[in-house]
Amino acid sequence: MNKAITDGLVLMPAPFAAGLATWSSGDGTPGSDTYAGAGGGVYVPADQDFGGCMEIVKSSSTQKIRYMGDTPILPGCYLRVTARVKVIAGAMPSVRIAGWAGVNNTTPVTGVTTFGPAKALTTYGQVVEVSAIIGTGQRGGVDMVWTRANLGHLGLDFTGANGGVLRIDDIVVEDITSAFLRDMLAQVDVRDYG
Repeated sequence: MNKAITDGLVLMPAPFAAGLATWSSGDGTPGSDTYAGAGGGVYVPADQDFGGCMEIVKSSSTQKIRYMGDTPILPGCYLRVTARVKVIAGAMPSVRIAGWAGVNNTTPVTGVTTFGPAKALTTYGQVVEVSAIIGTGQRGGVDMVWTRANLGHLGLDFTGANGGVLRIDDIVVEDITSAFLRDMLAQVDVRDYG
Protein backbone atom coordinates (compact mmCIF):
# COMPACT_ATOMS: atom_id res chain seq x y z
CA MET A 1 0.00 0.00 0.00
CA ASN A 2 1.39 3.43 -0.85
CA LYS A 3 0.59 7.10 -1.25
CA ALA A 4 -1.09 6.44 -4.60
CA ILE A 5 -4.29 5.35 -2.85
CA THR A 6 -5.09 8.96 -1.93
CA ASP A 7 -3.72 10.62 -5.08
CA GLY A 8 -6.49 12.75 -6.53
CA LEU A 9 -8.65 12.70 -3.40
CA VAL A 10 -9.42 16.02 -1.77
CA LEU A 11 -8.57 15.66 1.90
CA MET A 12 -8.15 19.32 2.86
CA PRO A 13 -11.19 21.19 4.15
CA ALA A 14 -12.06 24.51 2.55
CA PRO A 15 -10.22 27.45 4.13
CA PHE A 16 -12.21 29.78 6.35
CA ALA A 17 -11.58 32.54 3.77
CA ALA A 18 -13.95 30.67 1.40
CA GLY A 19 -16.82 31.37 3.80
CA LEU A 20 -18.17 29.92 7.04
CA ALA A 21 -21.26 28.33 5.46
CA THR A 22 -19.35 25.04 5.07
CA TRP A 23 -18.37 24.98 8.75
CA SER A 24 -20.90 23.50 11.16
CA SER A 25 -21.48 24.08 14.85
CA GLY A 26 -23.06 20.59 14.89
CA ASP A 27 -21.87 17.29 13.43
CA GLY A 28 -21.25 18.63 9.93
CA THR A 29 -24.01 16.54 8.39
CA PRO A 30 -26.45 18.05 5.87
CA GLY A 31 -28.80 20.49 7.60
CA SER A 32 -26.43 21.19 10.50
CA ASP A 33 -26.25 24.76 11.80
CA THR A 34 -23.31 26.64 10.31
CA TYR A 35 -21.04 29.39 11.57
CA ALA A 36 -22.30 31.68 8.82
CA GLY A 37 -25.07 33.94 10.02
CA ALA A 38 -26.53 32.79 13.34
CA GLY A 39 -23.71 30.35 14.09
CA GLY A 40 -21.67 32.94 15.95
CA GLY A 41 -18.50 32.73 13.88
CA VAL A 42 -16.74 35.53 12.03
CA TYR A 43 -13.90 35.49 9.55
CA VAL A 44 -10.87 37.56 10.63
CA PRO A 45 -8.82 38.39 7.50
CA ALA A 46 -5.60 39.58 9.15
CA ASP A 47 -4.62 37.83 12.38
CA GLN A 48 -0.94 38.36 13.29
CA ASP A 49 -0.32 34.62 13.81
CA PHE A 50 -2.66 32.98 11.31
CA GLY A 51 -3.32 35.41 8.50
CA GLY A 52 -7.00 34.66 7.90
CA CYS A 53 -8.83 32.69 10.62
CA MET A 54 -12.22 32.06 12.21
CA GLU A 55 -13.17 33.67 15.52
CA ILE A 56 -15.86 32.27 17.81
CA VAL A 57 -17.10 32.77 21.35
CA LYS A 58 -17.40 29.47 23.23
CA SER A 59 -21.03 29.20 24.33
CA SER A 60 -21.79 25.51 24.91
CA SER A 61 -20.25 22.76 27.03
CA THR A 62 -18.79 21.15 23.91
CA GLN A 63 -18.41 23.76 21.19
CA LYS A 64 -18.05 21.93 17.87
CA ILE A 65 -16.49 23.00 14.61
CA ARG A 66 -16.97 20.48 11.78
CA TYR A 67 -16.26 20.76 8.08
CA MET A 68 -19.45 19.91 6.19
CA GLY A 69 -17.60 18.51 3.18
CA ASP A 70 -16.94 14.77 3.06
CA THR A 71 -13.44 13.62 3.97
CA PRO A 72 -13.03 10.08 2.56
CA ILE A 73 -11.98 7.37 5.01
CA LEU A 74 -10.40 4.57 2.99
CA PRO A 75 -9.36 1.11 4.22
CA GLY A 76 -5.64 1.10 4.95
CA CYS A 77 -5.35 4.92 5.04
CA TYR A 78 -4.26 7.03 7.99
CA LEU A 79 -5.00 10.74 8.18
CA ARG A 80 -3.50 13.33 10.52
CA VAL A 81 -5.77 16.25 11.37
CA THR A 82 -3.98 19.33 12.74
CA ALA A 83 -5.23 22.70 13.95
CA ARG A 84 -3.70 25.77 15.55
CA VAL A 85 -5.78 27.82 17.97
CA LYS A 86 -5.46 30.59 20.54
CA VAL A 87 -7.56 32.37 23.17
CA ILE A 88 -7.94 36.12 22.72
CA ALA A 89 -10.05 36.91 25.82
CA GLY A 90 -12.35 35.37 28.42
CA ALA A 91 -12.34 31.87 29.85
CA MET A 92 -9.70 29.28 28.96
CA PRO A 93 -11.16 26.07 27.50
CA SER A 94 -9.47 22.89 26.28
CA VAL A 95 -9.27 21.92 22.62
CA ARG A 96 -9.13 18.59 20.77
CA ILE A 97 -9.40 17.27 17.24
CA ALA A 98 -12.80 15.65 16.73
CA GLY A 99 -15.04 14.35 14.00
CA TRP A 100 -18.22 12.62 12.92
CA ALA A 101 -17.72 9.16 11.39
CA GLY A 102 -20.29 7.95 8.89
CA VAL A 103 -21.22 5.17 6.54
CA ASN A 104 -22.79 7.94 4.44
CA ASN A 105 -23.88 11.52 5.13
CA THR A 106 -26.86 10.49 7.25
CA THR A 107 -25.81 7.21 8.90
CA PRO A 108 -23.26 7.54 11.73
CA VAL A 109 -20.85 4.79 12.71
CA THR A 110 -21.50 3.99 16.36
CA GLY A 111 -19.11 2.61 18.95
CA VAL A 112 -16.01 4.45 17.67
CA THR A 113 -13.89 7.13 19.33
CA THR A 114 -14.70 10.51 17.81
CA PHE A 115 -12.10 12.76 19.42
CA GLY A 116 -8.38 12.88 20.09
CA PRO A 117 -6.39 13.99 23.12
CA ALA A 118 -7.27 17.39 24.60
CA LYS A 119 -4.90 20.27 25.35
CA ALA A 120 -5.68 23.01 27.84
CA LEU A 121 -5.38 26.59 26.62
CA THR A 122 -3.67 28.51 29.41
CA THR A 123 -2.28 31.80 28.06
CA TYR A 124 -3.92 34.59 26.06
CA GLY A 125 -2.48 34.91 22.57
CA GLN A 126 -0.40 31.72 22.79
CA VAL A 127 -0.75 29.56 19.66
CA VAL A 128 -1.45 25.92 20.58
CA GLU A 129 -1.33 23.11 18.03
CA VAL A 130 -3.43 19.98 18.39
CA SER A 131 -3.44 16.92 16.18
CA ALA A 132 -4.91 13.45 16.04
CA ILE A 133 -4.65 10.49 13.72
CA ILE A 134 -7.66 8.78 12.18
CA GLY A 135 -7.28 5.36 10.60
CA THR A 136 -9.06 2.16 9.76
CA GLY A 137 -6.72 -0.12 11.69
CA GLN A 138 -6.00 -0.60 15.39
CA ARG A 139 -2.36 0.50 15.51
CA GLY A 140 -0.21 2.32 18.02
CA GLY A 141 -0.51 6.07 17.62
CA VAL A 142 -3.98 6.02 16.02
CA ASP A 143 -6.31 8.15 18.14
CA MET A 144 -9.57 7.42 16.32
CA VAL A 145 -10.05 3.96 14.78
CA TRP A 146 -12.93 4.15 12.28
CA THR A 147 -13.10 0.64 10.80
CA ARG A 148 -16.60 0.86 9.32
CA ALA A 149 -16.57 4.52 8.25
CA ASN A 150 -16.54 5.65 4.63
CA LEU A 151 -16.38 9.37 5.35
CA GLY A 152 -15.92 11.88 8.11
CA HIS A 153 -16.76 15.47 8.96
CA LEU A 154 -13.60 16.63 10.70
CA GLY A 155 -12.78 19.56 12.95
CA LEU A 156 -12.44 20.55 16.59
CA ASP A 157 -14.14 20.44 19.97
CA PHE A 158 -13.67 23.10 22.64
CA THR A 159 -14.58 21.84 26.12
CA GLY A 160 -14.58 23.39 29.58
CA ALA A 161 -15.52 26.91 30.61
CA ASN A 162 -17.70 29.07 28.36
CA GLY A 163 -17.10 32.69 27.36
CA GLY A 164 -13.67 32.41 25.75
CA VAL A 165 -13.01 34.28 22.51
CA LEU A 166 -11.11 31.84 20.29
CA ARG A 167 -9.31 32.09 16.98
CA ILE A 168 -8.75 29.05 14.79
CA ASP A 169 -6.35 28.73 11.85
CA ASP A 170 -7.33 26.67 8.80
CA ILE A 171 -7.56 22.97 9.65
CA VAL A 172 -5.09 20.69 7.89
CA VAL A 173 -5.80 17.07 6.89
CA GLU A 174 -2.92 15.05 5.46
CA ASP A 175 -2.33 11.46 4.41
CA ILE A 176 0.31 9.90 6.69
CA THR A 177 -0.26 6.29 5.67
CA SER A 178 3.46 5.90 4.98
CA ALA A 179 4.16 6.34 8.71
CA PHE A 180 2.28 3.10 9.35
CA LEU A 181 2.97 1.08 6.22
CA ARG A 182 6.12 0.68 4.17
CA ASP A 183 5.76 2.03 0.62
CA MET A 184 6.68 -1.33 -0.92
CA LEU A 185 4.84 -3.59 1.50
CA ALA A 186 4.08 -6.91 -0.21
CA GLN A 187 1.70 -8.16 2.47
CA VAL A 188 -1.68 -7.02 3.69
CA ASP A 189 -2.21 -6.48 7.40
CA VAL A 190 -5.81 -7.29 8.37
CA ARG A 191 -5.72 -4.60 11.09
CA ASP A 192 -5.84 -1.97 8.33
CA TYR A 193 -9.16 -3.31 7.07
CA GLY A 194 -11.00 -3.83 10.35
